[in-house]
This record gives sequence, structure tokens and C-alpha cells, in this order.
Amino acid sequence: MIGTLWMIALRHLTGRKRQTLTTLTGVAVSTMVLITTLSLTRGLLDSFVETIVDVAPHITLKGEPVTPARIDLLTEHSLGRHAFIEENVTKEERDEVRNYRQVLDIVRSPDAGGGVLAASEYVESQVMVINGNRNEPLLFKGVEIEREDRISRISSSLVSGSIETFSKTSGALLVGRTVADDLEIALNDEVTVVPASGPSRQCKVAGIFFTGVNALDNTVLVKLRFAQQLEGLAADKVSGIALKVADPMNTAALAMQLQRSTGYRSVSWQEENASILSLFNRIGSIVLSLVGFVGIVSGFGVANILVTTIFEKSRDIAILKSYGFSSASMIGVFVLEGFLVGFAGALFGAVLATGSIGFLENIPVESSQGPLTKSGFSMSWNPLYFLLVIFVTSLISTVAAAIPALKAARMEPVVVLRDSSL
Repeated sequence: MIGTLWMIALRHLTGRKRQTLTTLTGVAVSTMVLITTLSLTRGLLDSFVETIVDVAPHITLKGEPVTPARIDLLTEHSLGRHAFIEENVTKEERDEVRNYRQVLDIVRSPDAGGGVLAASEYVESQVMVINGNRNEPLLFKGVEIEREDRISRISSSLVSGSIETFSKTSGALLVGRTVADDLEIALNDEVTVVPASGPSRQCKVAGIFFTGVNALDNTVLVKLRFAQQLEGLAADKVSGIALKVADPMNTAALAMQLQRSTGYRSVSWQEENASILSLFNRIGSIVLSLVGFVGIVSGFGVANILVTTIFEKSRDIAILKSYGFSSASMIGVFVLEGFLVGFAGALFGAVLATGSIGFLENIPVESSQGPLTKSGFSMSWNPLYFLLVIFVTSLISTVAAAIPALKAARMEPVVVLRDSSL
């Protein structure tokens, strides 16, 4: 019986080749658009997360003291808490991490759970940089370059210059590519740095880097001590400490533990980029809604071809029922036709989508996609997205076939065969 129903379904579809082909094309195009759109949206989010996890700190200890719980060092010595004496207990306007070497010892200790892989102290300073007739306010970030390289992998992001030259050169700068383009700075150029207070200084460009993260490419790296001098900080004070952890996707608990242990505000990369991640998630929800709406439109196309088929094949349906085919068999025939049209169109659309995704991914044009700058578009090849759209499209086409199938099942053979207009 199943073989007979299969043969009847194929006969109906091939009997109107042009209409069937048009419907298949419509389903395929809608499937291609849906998969490509979903791939673009999720690809941008995946690319952002991968890039941030790769080049940005997973947790940042900021120079913002928090009010810790009172500690009884005599009875709570095993709770993983620490206390140290500061030389000045009065409140200062500037946020800074004091005695940062002791803080580094705390975050590296077993009490931190062993989750910290690397730590890099830094000092941020707002300055004015002048190159010829161009000038721009910039953020200088003072670092110990060897430690910073373990956090941001800056050595692998250099497009010119080297870490060794930066380490050996007094007043050396590692300049983000965006800054270099804006100020027309090239390797080994000398620029004038004007801090908020104090005399201006001559600095030399020792390297230019490009990470793809716009926020990072708009900064300039300098040596830690140089940034401390620009900000007037003592040698034991920094703006914050950047951390790389073993499990970057689960940082909330560790960040809270470090905040309790050190007494300084601890921010994870998810919290730092919460607004961007929220935006991506909203866009993803909208795209998934579009998957449903466009799929419904495809379903109407499938329903249309089946309604036409039923109208033209009414006499055939009546004859089949008079030969003993049940109403359930007739429903099965037209539901099978809807499934075949939807599934075949979705598979063809998935093949087209692989081409469109590959084309967009390899466009040789650099574009700024929100917080990232990349060549081509960030596309996702996750097979789950392909399977999801194929399943939804096939399901909607199958469900759309139910209405005309019910119409065919309700046909009375005697009435149909007596009607001379059919």
C-alpha cells in the first residue's frame, strides 16, 4: 500500500511539472535566504565571542574598592580570605589598585581556585598625540609587555614592528591600526605625546597591531612605568589587573570570589560586553521569527499546488476511493506530496545556501561589523542551523498539505462521478 501511495504522489507532482518546479524553487530560495541570514547573525556573534575570548581579558580587576565583609583573621584563616595594610586609608578621587603586587599574589594563589592562567597589570592614561598637523586624544595603556602578550597575544597581532623593539626602545609605542590610519602613523615614526599634566614627550612607534576588535585597535600600548609617570602614579599602583582564566565561558563565580578576596571590583568579559551580547541575542530572536514567517509563506505555496492538484484530480480520487482506498489513504497521499515538495525544496535551498555563505565569507572587502573589523562577513557553518531550517520548512510544508488533504478525504465518489462538470 505504501508503495502505491508513493507512486500516486509522484504521479501528481510530475503531472504538473511547471507548477511543481515553481513551488520547489520558491521553497528553495526561501530556505537559502533563511539559512544565510541565520548563518550571518550567529556567525557574527560566534566570531565576536571567539575574538574577545582570544584577545581580551576574561576577568578585569578594576581600581574600584568594594566594601568587604569583616574578616576575623584568628578564626577564619581557612576561608581563602586575605587582608593587607595600605599606606594611606583615606579616600582618593582616582580609582587605582594599590599594592598591586600583593593583589597579584592573591589571584595566583590556590585560594583563587587555580582558575587564573595569566595576569597583567595595566595603567590607563588619556593623552593627546600629535603627528605633524594631525592630533587626536587617545587612550594609552601601560603594560608589562611579556605579561600582556599572554592575555591579548599582541605579538601574533602585529602587522609591523616587533615586541623586542618595543622592549628595547625608550618611550616606545605599540599603536592600534585604527589609530595609525587616523594619524597617518608608520613604523619608526616619532610623535609628540601631551599628557593631562606635565611636559610633552617624544615617542617612537615600535609596532602596529590589528586584532579585529575595534575597541582594542583604538588604543596604544606603552610600557607600564612610562604610563605611571604620565599619570603621576607611584610604582606600586596601577589602574587595574587583566586576567586570563581556564574556563572563559564560566567566569561569574570566579569573578565574585576574586572580588571578595582582593577587595576590588571584578568584572567578567560577559559583564563588560553585556549590551553587545544582548543586542546579538535580540537580533537572533528576530531572525528565528523570520524563519517561521517565511516558512509559512512557503507552506502557502505548497498548499496552493495541492489544492490545484485536488481540483484537477477529483475524478481520479473518486475512482481510487471507489476501488477501496480509504480516506486515510487519500490524506496520506497529499500529506506525502507536501512533505516531498518541502523536503526537496529545503535540500536544494541548503545547497544554494552553502554557495551564498561561502561567497559572503570570502568577499575581499574589509568591513566593520559592529564591534569587529574583518575581511568578508563572519559566517557560521554550524550544521545545526542547516538542519533547523530544513526541518522547519519540511514540517510547515507537510502541515500545509493537511487542509487540501482533508478536502480530498471528504469527497464522495458517487457525487463526484455524477457531476458531469468534472
